[in-house]
This record gives sequence, structure tokens and C-alpha cells, in this order.
Amino acid sequence: MSGVRLWTRELMGTVFSVHVVGDASGGPEQRAAEDLAAARFFDEVSGIERIFSTFRDDSEVSRIRRGELDFASADPRVGTVAAACDEAETATAGRFSAHWRGGFDPTGYVKGWSVDIAGAGHLEPLLREPGIRALGVNAGGGVRVGSRPEPPWTWRVGVADPARRGAIVATIELTSGAVATSGTAERGGHIIEPASGRPAGGARSATVVGADLATADVWATAAVVAGAEDLSWIRGAPVASGLIVSSDGGVRRFANGVELCIVPAA
Repeated sequence: MSGVRLWTRELMGTVFSVHVVGDASGGPEQRAAEDLAAARFFDEVSGIERIFSTFRDDSEVSRIRRGELDFASADPRVGTVAAACDEAETATAGRFSAHWRGGFDPTGYVKGWSVDIAGAGHLEPLLREPGIRALGVNAGGGVRVGSRPEPPWTWRVGVADPARRGAIVATIELTSGAVATSGTAERGGHIIEPASGRPAGGARSATVVGADLATADVWATAAVVAGAEDLSWIRGAPVASGLIVSSDGGVRRFANGVELCIVPAA
């Protein structure tokens, strides 16, 4: 019999939650290991936020944006993220960019990347413990999950309907990987077309399944910018599958670079 434990913390302007699935009979040592792993995960994400937040005047990214700090003198992780964002901009043909709003702004990449980095360092080692079956992180709707190979634990991730609060348009099942959704339902027109500087309006939302959350986040954003009419990017994208909800409520689904079906708006 399995039980699920949950820890939450407000970080990066949203709520992060850690979920661990373990044997309900797990003793004090197992619970202590879970508590410590969750605490260290949150602490590392908090440290990353202090470096990258554009809302903190004392962050290294804010100082770079003001011209007070250069990349060479910044924390090495800033250079790592900057290089990854440049690679993503090239891969998405400019649909994703960390240089679209008054200087360097890697906000669209860092949240997922922080989950990947902190999760690998502090949470994934839990899967080597015999009493722990699976773990997951939800970071403001972006999800990364993992499972022991035998027996695998299947996570079910609901994809929110951008037109109906509390409803879902699909359920994604996976044992490991990441799911990211970008769109206008929660925060309005916050996704900007880098080329024009205008809010992206060709899709209500896009959901992408990838191996890691940073990659899924990048391509979910790129999909919203591309819009529901343009799926040309899926052929070369390093993602497993996904779906796009158009401005009229229709749904386009794809997997492995191929469109699977179109569901017209009701």
C-alpha cells in the first residue's frame, strides 16, 4: 500500500509543491529522508531565484540589466542559463527569446531549469530508497515526475481548459518526464512575440511533454507564439507530444513530430 506526502513553498511568484509516493509503512528514517530532500530542493530553488529574479533589485540578473554586472563576473549559472537560452532561441527560430524585454530576461527558462537542477540533486536520489516509488514537482502548473522502473508508477496530469476554469481538455499519463503549459488563461497576454513585441494571440494555450521541464517550458512558449495555425516547428522539436488550443477552442494534437488529430471547437 502506498501513501503520498506533500510539501509546498511559495517561490518565483508561484507555488512549488513536492510529491513523494512511498510505502505507507515507511518508518521514521524514510520520512526524515523525504523531509530533508524536500527542504534542500526548496532551498536550492530559492537560491536560484535570488540570482535570476527580475523582481529583486539585488539579483544578479537585475544588476546585469542595469549594467552594473557583466556575465563574466556573475555566478557561473548565469552564463549556463544564458547559453541555454541562446540555443533555445536558435532552435525555436526566435519564437523563444531571453532578450525581448529591456535586456536579459531568462524568466521563461529558469523556473523549469531550477526544477530540473534541484530535483536531480535532491529529489531523484530518493528513488534509490527501497520504500519510495515515485516523486513529482509542480511549479505553477509545470510538472516534472519520476518513478522507479519496477513496478512503475503512472502519474496522471490534467491539462487545464483555458476557456473553462476548473475543467480539463486532456489527461496525460507518464511515468517520467515533464509537462509544461503556456497560455493566456491565468495571466492574460503575458506571452510576447519576440519579433514584434506584441502579445501572442494565435493560441489560447499550448501543452508540451518533454524529457525535462526546461525544454518543455521553452517549446510550450514557442508553440503559443507560433499559434494554432502553424505546426511546422513540431518536426524538429525535441519533445514527445502535446496539444494546442486555438483561439476558437479547437484542439490540435501531435506526437513525435506528426500531427495526430484536429478536434474542432464545440
